[in-house]
Amino acid sequence: MIRVIDSHCHLEEKDFGADRDEVIARARSAGVAHFVVVGSGDSLANVENAVALADANPDMSAAIAIHPHDVARMSDATFARIAELAATNPKVVAVGETGLDYYYDHSPRDAQRAAFRRFIALARTVKKPLTLHIRDAHEDARAIFAEERASDVGAVVHCFTGTTSDARAWLDLGCFLSFSGILTFKTAEEIRRAAALAPEDRILVETDCPYLAPVPYRGRRNEPAHVVETLKVLAQVRGLPLEEMARATVANTQAAFRIPTS
Repeated sequence: MIRVIDSHCHLEEKDFGADRDEVIARARSAGVAHFVVVGSGDSLANVENAVALADANPDMSAAIAIHPHDVARMSDATFARIAELAATNPKVVAVGETGLDYYYDHSPRDAQRAAFRRFIALARTVKKPLTLHIRDAHEDARAIFAEERASDVGAVVHCFTGTTSDARAWLDLGCFLSFSGILTFKTAEEIRRAAALAPEDRILVETDCPYLAPVPYRGRRNEPAHVVETLKVLAQVRGLPLEEMARATVANTQAAFRIPTS
């Protein structure tokens, strides 16, 4: 059996409340050796959920922030709690997902940019990497990333959906690129080209579950076990054996988030 890490998954009660234990068991049976559980979304409850899962499971870590969609409603108290957890809980391995989303603009762009700077400052304070959500905003996001010296702590551009030029620019900033089930979609040729050009030591895989299920599960609820399908396509794109691609992405995820090897 291969060993793989789901570098970005959401396991909230609202999506997995009825069968979360079974979902996690299926993932482990499929070879998922570690889960980076993201607590962002629209509320502190998502943050607390991710941290609780990480605390309860040796094979889980947490990344916490408030999603760019929802930062306009983020209170100072919510930010303070995230900062406290990021500073004191060793199972919190990253600040995120944070960044910019100009596709939906659910929060005003000024609010997104201000929150992004605030979360970068937090990551620098706690000396933990960032998990970035960037959609239709790569140029602005890179400018802020550079101005705030986020390269000092490093970052993963999760669910990468930019161009090959965007990929090269993020790689030049020292970032990792994480590929989701979108990599398997017929329309994702540009993303596959980005996956092919990235150095082998900068590539991660993820589900972003419950969203973006890969082929052949597209259209259904996604879950961590399905990360293996994305890994298969990544290996094909790069012309590598599946086992070699799995070893590389595991090592890269451990390096990106400073997860101890076992």
